[in-house]
Amino acid sequence: MRRLFLDIETLPAGPDDYGKLQVLHAKREKKKEKESQIDFEQYLLSTSFDGAFGRILCIAYAVDDGPVEVLSAEEKGEGEMLREFWSIVAAISKKPYNSQYPDYGVCFIGHNVMDFDLRFIYQRSIIHGVKPAYDLPFVRYRSYPIYDTMKEWVKWANANVGLEALCLALGVPTPKDGIDGSEVWSFYQKGKVADILKYCQRDVEATRAVYRKMNFLE
Repeated sequence: MRRLFLDIETLPAGPDDYGKLQVLHAKREKKKEKESQIDFEQYLLSTSFDGAFGRILCIAYAVDDGPVEVLSAEEKGEGEMLREFWSIVAAISKKPYNSQYPDYGVCFIGHNVMDFDLRFIYQRSIIHGVKPAYDLPFVRYRSYPIYDTMKEWVKWANANVGLEALCLALGVPTPKDGIDGSEVWSFYQKGKVADILKYCQRDVEATRAVYRKMNFLE
């Protein structure tokens, strides 16, 4: 089995989608009480958590014990970045013996990867017309072919744990050195893309170390 560790960093929707979002925002706010309404700027920022309109800036990944690499949409565009990601997945996958219950021999590993990273990647792939290497089953209460360190730590309870907290608990160096996920957009606006890419790479290193600890592989 090959292990593919991954993490993504996302951005709010780009200017091309502002018109659509203004329509959606107006309809949304019309249905809400005045006290709970948010302005368009706040609504726009929230799209960084939504694969329909938010964008992937980068995908950091490592295969097994290999070095952490990073793919950046700044260099090649989001669609081409996704194409390259899926080609990497295809290259490390094996041909399944059973077509009804296919096993491609790759475990996708990340923190909150089940509900965020991989879903976001799938959604953006559809938006750009990039066909994934194959369909991944997003089946809960399983550790293969998706191993989510957050879900496995809480044993699928209705609870969350941040990567930084888990790193500190397990004695793993925290990746949140000088930047965390809430600051990605601010760093991007300041042109600090290189800092974001390094942060994404550190997240993958930390996730791999957490995975090793949790599976007694050290």
